[in-house]
Amino acid sequence: MALQLRPNCEYCDCDLPPDATNARICSYECTFCADCVETKLFNVCPNCGGGFAPRPIRPTQEWRPGACTTKQVPSDKRVHLKYSMEDVAAHCARVRDVPPERR
Repeated sequence: MALQLRPNCEYCDCDLPPDATNARICSYECTFCADCVETKLFNVCPNCGGGFAPRPIRPTQEWRPGACTTKQVPSDKRVHLKYSMEDVAAHCARVRDVPPERR
């Protein structure tokens, strides 16, 4: 099963197309832009508490049968945080000093 490749940052709602090099994901595919991860979330996923990694770029060319953006289409469903900005800030402040591998 391929990653959803969500089209936006869940925090600031900026566009993150499939080839965005500034897209970050957690292990649950929560998707944020690098700026929000670094300056607002401090590498803490506001949904699960995990850390982030750069989102891989799905090839547009079908190098192998069925493996490309036209065969496994990125999601067009925009996702937004279900928590208030105040709750996110408190959650990130509470967790940010714990390394992701120890959370």
